[in-house]
Amino acid sequence: MCEECGCNIVGEVRIDGRHGPHEHDHPHPHPHPHGDLHEDNRRTVPVHQAILAKNDRLAERNRGNFKAKGLLVLNVPSSPGSGKTAFIERTITDLGDRLRACVIAGDLETDNDAQRLRARGIPTVQITTGNVCHLEAEMVSRAMERIPLDGLDVLVIENVGNLVCPASYDLGEDLRVVLLSVTEGEDKPLKYPIMFRTAQAVVVNKIDIAEAVGFDRDAALRNIRRVAPKATILEVSARTGQGMAHWYAYLEEHCRAERPDNPR
Repeated sequence: MCEECGCNIVGEVRIDGRHGPHEHDHPHPHPHPHGDLHEDNRRTVPVHQAILAKNDRLAERNRGNFKAKGLLVLNVPSSPGSGKTAFIERTITDLGDRLRACVIAGDLETDNDAQRLRARGIPTVQITTGNVCHLEAEMVSRAMERIPLDGLDVLVIENVGNLVCPASYDLGEDLRVVLLSVTEGEDKPLKYPIMFRTAQAVVVNKIDIAEAVGFDRDAALRNIRRVAPKATILEVSARTGQGMAHWYAYLEEHCRAERPDNPR
């Protein structure tokens, strides 16, 4: 996880071009010798739990702020290339008359997804994480400062393309919606069980090409149910719109259930 790979050592995080609080340009002298880096007696410092505890506190603060605004918040993680941006774009475009939504988009580099969503008139804030392979509650909190949340119904957080580290980080969301595309293989839920186990919904995307890529639907659904028996499974094509009506009904049902005072 993150404490081994080093991605929890935050470098430059940018929110729509603005540097995060870790950015500074002054030099750091290193008077200590570096020879010990090549020795075999390395030590692992158990900091992961402390990092998660801090993140969980900030996530609860985010959750309180979201609820005060009457927002339904979705955390949407997946592997790279699963079609997250297309799925989010189609959802918000199709529901534009029924649900008012905005997006926080996370990527290691570029703001390509944010530009794509903005071109469709979708309010979007980009978080560029640099070497960090997941979004954290603090990043979301800072991005919220750039979004006019009043009057919105739904906030969609498009997480970094990764099925490992984002599974451990609560962002303050109401629903974790994990995407799985038919091109990824039917055993993906078994390989990354924590991500799927913590999901309230699993969206199987690109079903319009399932036959062409030899996707074994029965095996995929069986594997999802094995690791996430309580998750709602939705089969869609964000490109053609196939199955999206079921997703929209699910989303609107949660808007009504979790925001009963919202007339929409």
